[in-house]
Amino acid sequence: MIETAPDLDRLRGGAPPRNHDARTIAALTANPGCARRGVMDAAGVDKDAVARHLGFPSPFGQSQFAITRGNAFEAQVKADGCAELLTLLRDRLGLTVAEAAYDDLEVVAGNEGRELRHTRTRRLLARALETGEGTLFDHPLLRLEIGGRLAYLEPDVIAFQIEGRLHVIEVKSFAVVDGQAEPEQVAAAARQSAVYVLALRRLAAELGHDPGRVSHEVFLVCPENFSNRPTATPLDVRPQLAVLERQLARLTRVDTILEALPEDLCFEPGDALAESVRAVEARYAPECMAGCEMAFFCRDEARACGATGTLGRSVRDDLGGVDTVGVALALADGSLSPSDDLAETAAQLRTAARLRDEALAHARGGAA
Repeated sequence: MIETAPDLDRLRGGAPPRNHDARTIAALTANPGCARRGVMDAAGVDKDAVARHLGFPSPFGQSQFAITRGNAFEAQVKADGCAELLTLLRDRLGLTVAEAAYDDLEVVAGNEGRELRHTRTRRLLARALETGEGTLFDHPLLRLEIGGRLAYLEPDVIAFQIEGRLHVIEVKSFAVVDGQAEPEQVAAAARQSAVYVLALRRLAAELGHDPGRVSHEVFLVCPENFSNRPTATPLDVRPQLAVLERQLARLTRVDTILEALPEDLCFEPGDALAESVRAVEARYAPECMAGCEMAFFCRDEARACGATGTLGRSVRDDLGGVDTVGVALALADGSLSPSDDLAETAAQLRTAARLRDEALAHARGGAA
């Protein structure tokens, strides 16, 4: 655990820490340069509650229909000890799973407590890694340290004894049509699966085994062609793993961000909440709208100051150290002299402005 835990507790005021899940941990990788999100996530602040109090609620969440459909599809795939899943692994993917032992870890001796479930998961996976016993583990409970706190994670299935390695299997209800699925949904599934792979690798290391015993290749199980018939697809999550590990390492160094913040800073709902939030620098981009509860507040803030991030991350990155649209325009028309470190950016902006003017002049001449 990190030494900044008392300071992080203070940031929440009297509120309990928000529990992370795989979706929220995966979302951390979307904007690793945002100090505001880093601090709030490390402290376990309920960003959704903060956004609502500030008047900028987020529209995240699945419909009840989608949840019901997903639960029904998962139950079908896992019925009779994951019989249909085993058929997919053997026939569709050609994996050599000769015999299958099945362990359900959702409830342990009638108890749904997290500690008991995690203890049994740890024991069974330790045995599997040491002896090769055990094939399918349904609803195992893993842990991952996030900003000094343990988050409990529940992958759909972990399959063991596929070429001697552990594989994460994710069951999703979005369709694969003619061998193709919606790219954004596949990307989200890859990020979420990477969280499980990382948690499982760290557990393997704790148990004294090579983390490489956990494969970077996960299996994504989805309905095929809008039917209820499942199909399985291998998914390489190495890029997502690399980004996730970098971002989690950044969260453990959140103390360097805290040192620059007011000692009485607190995100407890009240009259001073907006001021407290603005005290921590944000790094807004339109992409934040897809995964951060604070996005609407940060967008309003960025628009008010004319931040270049409102134009997209690629534009902001191309502009380097130019933080506002006003400065960019002034550099482009020559009304502002650039500093030495912005000389190249200013030259590129002037060139872009000249080409734009020439294009507009040509278009007007053609119209005439």
